[in-house]
Amino acid sequence: MRPEAMSCAPALNRIHLSPPDVGADEEIAVLRALRSGWVAPLGPEVDAFERELAAATDRQHAVALASGTAALHLGLLALGVGPGDVVLTSTMTFAATVNAILYTGARPVLVDCDESGAISVDLLVKAYEDRRAQSASIKAILPVDLFGKVADYRSITPLAERWDLPVLSDAAESVGAQRYGRPAGSFGHAAALSFNGNKVMTTSGGGALLTDDAARADYVRYLASQARQQVRHYEHTEVGFNYRLSNLLAALGRAQLARLPEMIQRRRALRLAYRDFFAEVPGVHLLGEADGQPEQEDHRENFWLTCVVVDPAQTGWTSSELVAWLEDANIEARPLWKPMHTQPVFAGAPAYLNGTSEFLYHNGLSLPSGSGLDEGGRGRVLSALSEFLELQRRRHHG
Repeated sequence: MRPEAMSCAPALNRIHLSPPDVGADEEIAVLRALRSGWVAPLGPEVDAFERELAAATDRQHAVALASGTAALHLGLLALGVGPGDVVLTSTMTFAATVNAILYTGARPVLVDCDESGAISVDLLVKAYEDRRAQSASIKAILPVDLFGKVADYRSITPLAERWDLPVLSDAAESVGAQRYGRPAGSFGHAAALSFNGNKVMTTSGGGALLTDDAARADYVRYLASQARQQVRHYEHTEVGFNYRLSNLLAALGRAQLARLPEMIQRRRALRLAYRDFFAEVPGVHLLGEADGQPEQEDHRENFWLTCVVVDPAQTGWTSSELVAWLEDANIEARPLWKPMHTQPVFAGAPAYLNGTSEFLYHNGLSLPSGSGLDEGGRGRVLSALSEFLELQRRRHHG
């Protein structure tokens, strides 16, 4: 424990990893929805939010849903994925990606990542060829846009076309990012967004399914509304789900979407501060920036989380030691995603590995990245980082 932690001084407020950034605009929007009388699920705010989301992501259709997980689940169903099928996906992701595959009765095949954290295209090819040789019913590819960076769809899409497989883009973490001049969510036959409370923009909880196929969008809306037939009485011919977003939360989402560029810019400024801080620290680099070219003309991330990768052989300290130090200062930092192939619940899933995801998990951490972090909070984080490095310097050099 740090000495100052034992003092009688009042505890500092906790700095969270990526808390919601809401204010007067969101309050006005939610109040507008309340006063309209459309408090129950669906309503004009949902309709408007869907139109605005579609426009922002260069899609023809958006379906507002209760979560990003719901979007993944219904997106897979709408692509024809079902029991006994196989879906190729990344092992370096949050559990919701793989959970959604299992909800359909399909089986995930987990593919390791490259040094950026995105799915390895070489291993994706190997996984496909191997599963096909075993006569597996491969029905879809589910790439993941990790930590706000859009995956390499320029390589993935031609493969999917050659294999005649649909692509569902897990863009839960990348809303507002771009690649190849196209926005996140515009790739694949469909894409899933998340508006969870820790994302760049939030509806408290919520998500959306994006597609250019009108029939697919209609089918997702139908399934998300308990698969109710369009008759006066309650008639159901297949199993549905209670997955629609409420009118109140859609109003919140509209205000957040309008502020999205501003919030991304503030996260970018924080990223630049971290980059400058670690520039002279040997053995530390920001995830995806090891080549010294963090911002490429055709690849602009949304800076959801700033993730640092530590090489203990060079630093003399580990990422877990830094996480513990920040926790003692009441500053939240977390390891990167624990790969899905190492999770007990997915232990039986086939996996194609190169060791990169496990290296990132054991040596990486996410730093506070919220757009609402003020100058005082930023100063606290950077001061805590400086104190940690000074302690390590004294420890190793006397």
